[in-house]
Amino acid sequence: MNDLGAQYLRYKDEIDRAIQNVIDSGQFIKGPIVNQFEADLSKYLGGVEVITCGNGTDALQIALMALDLKEGDEVITTPFTFAATAEVIALLKLKPVFVDIKPDTYCIDPTKIEEAITPATRCIIPVHLFGTIADMNAIMAIADLYGLYVIEDAAQSLGSLYKMNDGNTVHSGTIGHIGTTSFFPSKNLGCFGDGGALFTKDRVLAEKIRMIANHGTKVKYNHEIIGVNSRLDSIQAAILNVKLQYLDMDISARIKAAAIYDQLLHGHGEITSPIATENATHSYHQYTVRVKNRSKVRVRLGEAGISSMIYYPIPLHIQKAFAFAGGVIGRFPVTECACDEVLSLPIYPDITKEKIEKVVAHL
Repeated sequence: MNDLGAQYLRYKDEIDRAIQNVIDSGQFIKGPIVNQFEADLSKYLGGVEVITCGNGTDALQIALMALDLKEGDEVITTPFTFAATAEVIALLKLKPVFVDIKPDTYCIDPTKIEEAITPATRCIIPVHLFGTIADMNAIMAIADLYGLYVIEDAAQSLGSLYKMNDGNTVHSGTIGHIGTTSFFPSKNLGCFGDGGALFTKDRVLAEKIRMIANHGTKVKYNHEIIGVNSRLDSIQAAILNVKLQYLDMDISARIKAAAIYDQLLHGHGEITSPIATENATHSYHQYTVRVKNRSKVRVRLGEAGISSMIYYPIPLHIQKAFAFAGGVIGRFPVTECACDEVLSLPIYPDITKEKIEKVVAHL
């Protein structure tokens, strides 16, 4: 599904030198390289505040904590995503409210959000799945109308761009009140372990987020609010700062690989290829098709030595852990259909045309 070794070899000298510099400095936690990475990522994202943390799940939890939501407040999100998105809502004793997805992008369907809003609704968390971006123009309009917060889960879409109604093109994760991302190794920008970050244009909110991630302190041993311990270590920041320089190049390689898939799969009626929407670029964190008889297809691909993955086989609303949210089979038919049919194929910056041709031939 991915070849992290090939990517490392492209940047080996720079990464090895960056790691050695951290070791030589002896500053492994909250060292200057972490500050440098935050500043460089901020510049890449157009000047928003960037606060790094331990992982993408922590980023979501810290974002919700920063909004001072109260027990029982409702947060609207999608049932077609990794569990972390809804998990942090429940951990904070908030209520996840699921809304079905669009069949083409797999992102939350804005046309179904308003009917899920109640007097207890406080926030919307759209997930930018597989590398594309949810319909943020519509989502932000709804949020403005009802006075709701928006937290973007941009763990799979760092580097993707979105065109706003005012004509400005902005980065995924910088549109809502807070954006979150993950630096898990397989992500568009991945480290050699765990890592995450939050983005916001609001400096006051950024200061609060930074405090929450650091035990609720601005000054050591002076705890002003309840916080957590979530930080990106210096070695991971050093690796990320090298890879950040090549992020757009790597995304361009993903887009070219997706174009080869698109061309080879064109006209195969039993296979539905992913699409890039009019307002958003697609960074193809995953190349996800839809097929009937998926389990049989996947077995045959495996027999041919071809990897594939299912993201996600069980929708959140029928997971046992989220039974309290009142989900039942049949409630979100678009999501349930997607869970039965989606299949992600190998895609990464170093994949060759020959490998893609082999995948498609067997598929």
